[in-house]
Amino acid sequence: MFTARCILGTSAKYLTSLPAQRQQIKLQNRMSTSLRPVAAVCQVTATPDKKANFSACKQLVEEAKGRGASMVFLPEAFDYIGSSREETLSLSESLTGDTISQYSQLARKLEVWLSLGGFHERGHNWESDRRIYNSHIIINDKGEIISVYRKSHLFDVELPEKGVSLKESAFTIPGPSLVSPVQTPIGKVGLGICYDLRFPELSLALQRQGADILTYPSAFTVATGAAHWEVLLRARAIETQCFVLAAAQVGRHHEKRSSYGHALAVDPWGEVLGDCGGEKPGMVLVEIDLEKVSSTRRNMPVQQHRRNTDFYQSLEKS
Repeated sequence: MFTARCILGTSAKYLTSLPAQRQQIKLQNRMSTSLRPVAAVCQVTATPDKKANFSACKQLVEEAKGRGASMVFLPEAFDYIGSSREETLSLSESLTGDTISQYSQLARKLEVWLSLGGFHERGHNWESDRRIYNSHIIINDKGEIISVYRKSHLFDVELPEKGVSLKESAFTIPGPSLVSPVQTPIGKVGLGICYDLRFPELSLALQRQGADILTYPSAFTVATGAAHWEVLLRARAIETQCFVLAAAQVGRHHEKRSSYGHALAVDPWGEVLGDCGGEKPGMVLVEIDLEKVSSTRRNMPVQQHRRNTDFYQSLEKS
């Protein structure tokens, strides 16, 4: 069986705000004794204060490790969420800066793998164009950077009726390519970031390259999250028959921005295994049973039934 439990802050209680089937997830204060690897999917409320953000994330990572997690997932913009374009750019760093150095030291000290879900990385031509990448970084338990995926689909959206107006491309460079799934203690992890979730081509490409787990660290707006977050994550899990782990930002970051929350873990059948809710920081702890991936794909061999690329492009050629 695959089990999950959610920890919100430091209190232990039932998740009474969740649907009945999810209220069965009771918070526990003991270390996991499972033989299966455990992943911690975190939820945070980042602000423009980088020092405070690191302190909050560090506490979550330490708690996750203490509860038996071998890999910890932090959301997009775990380092900070700026209140303006100017502040966002001024706070950015390179991969060799203090922020990633701190997380590398933390991973090495705790002997835990980290998924840093959306780092404000200064672009290669920073001195001339002042533009950044939105970068998903994997650090191993020795503190080494194993993989860097730079977000390829940028969130340029105007939804006046929902009060949403964001133009990520104004200061962010789209990533040049996907990266191969990363072998980790919990399985092969395919990397995406937030808005990438809306493009099934990306998830299917990662699945074809061997991904067992897809991860979409995010900072969804409240409006788009309420409408689409869970259904998109479950769709990506169902169509790829992968686990999907989605760390999330939650709550009010500053006077101009709030995030939806609901850090989520979904199994290859599309069942939601854990949900952190939409109110406060915390984490979902989930055991990863890769046999669930194998059995789901064996019993319903969707990928074997898929036709070749030419078949799906035949309408374009007619």
